[in-house]
Amino acid sequence: MKKICIVVGARPNFVKVAPLIRAIQKTDGADYELIYTGRRDDPTLEPSLFEDLQMPHPQVCFGVDSTKLNEITSQVIDKFDTYLEFSPADIVIVVDDLASTMAAAITAKKRGIRVAHLVAGTRSFDMAMPKEVNRLVIDALSDYLFTAGVRSNSVATREQAEGSNTYMVGNILMDTLRFNHQRLRRPDIDVEQGQYLVFTLNRKALLADEAHLRQMLDAITEAANGLPVIAPLRGQASQVVSRLLGDSSLITLHSSLITLHSSLPYLEFGWLTAHARGIITDSGNVAEEATFNGVPCITLNSYTEHQETVTVGSNVLVGEDPQRLREEIERMVSGQWKKCALPDRWDGRTAERIVSILLS
Repeated sequence: MKKICIVVGARPNFVKVAPLIRAIQKTDGADYELIYTGRRDDPTLEPSLFEDLQMPHPQVCFGVDSTKLNEITSQVIDKFDTYLEFSPADIVIVVDDLASTMAAAITAKKRGIRVAHLVAGTRSFDMAMPKEVNRLVIDALSDYLFTAGVRSNSVATREQAEGSNTYMVGNILMDTLRFNHQRLRRPDIDVEQGQYLVFTLNRKALLADEAHLRQMLDAITEAANGLPVIAPLRGQASQVVSRLLGDSSLITLHSSLITLHSSLPYLEFGWLTAHARGIITDSGNVAEEATFNGVPCITLNSYTEHQETVTVGSNVLVGEDPQRLREEIERMVSGQWKKCALPDRWDGRTAERIVSILLS
C-alpha cells in the first residue's frame, strides 16, 4: 500500500485535487493524507467549499499565515519536515506554483521522497515573477511531471534530463467541472441567462495602478452596450473597484452597470460563468472553465500558462490595453466571437491517469 501525501497551499488547489482524492479512494493500492499549509479557519475557504467539491476536509493544517513569500517558504519547510519525520510518505504530490508548493517539494526531496508536480511545465518566461522561479524549482525537483497540455508538456520534457518522467495527463480542472456540471446552483442574482457579462479581478499589478484600471473599467461599461456586468469580487479587488465605480467619470450615457457582489460559493460561481454571454477576467482557471463551457472569455494579461485556451478554446488575451479590451468586448456582445473547441485530454479522466501512473 503506497502512502500518498497531497499538499495544498491555496483555495484553487482544492478544486484540482478533489478528483485526485476520488480516484485514489477507488483504488486498493494507495492511501492518502491531505495537508493544507494554511489555517483551518482561513476566510478564503468558504464553509460550503468541501461540500460543493464533494471532498473531505484536510486531515492536517499547518496554520501558516503570512504574505511574505520567504516567510511562507521557511515555515512550510519547517512544519512539513516535522510532519514527514513522524508520518513518512512514498510520494508527495504538490500543486501549481505557490511558495508553499515549492517549499513542500524541497522538503520531500531532501528526505528522499518522490515528488509529483500537478500542472507542471507552465511558464511565463518572466523571471521577475516569483511564481516563475517557483515553477522552475518545483519542476527541476519533481520525479513525476503531470502536464495539462501540449505546450507545457514540451516545456517540461525539454527541461528534464529524462523525458520519461513527463506525462501529458490532461487538465485536471476538467475532471472537477465534469463531475459538478449537473450540480451547479443558480445564485440569488437577478440575471437572464446569456444576457450578462461576468467580471473577475485579482492581479496585484492591475489593482496597484488605479488610474489605468479606471480606463479599463470605463471600457467595460461602455462596450458592454447595456448588458449588466456582474462582478463577484473579494478583498482588495472589491475595495478598489468599488472606490473607482464611485467616480462619476465612469458613468456615461450608454454605459452598463457593473454590479459588485461578494465572492460566490464554488457551485454558484460555476453556474454564473457557465450561463454568461461572456467573461472578463485575469484568472487562468476562469479562462479554462470558460473554454470548457464554450463561453467567450477575455483575459487581462499578455500571456497565459495554458496556451490551449487561446489556440483551441474561447480565450483571447488583451494585456492591459483599454482599447483592445473595448474592441473585444464589442465582439463578445455582438456575437462575433471566434470558433472554439475542447483541447486534447480535457475528458475528465486526468485523475485516473495520474493515479495509474503513480501505482504502476
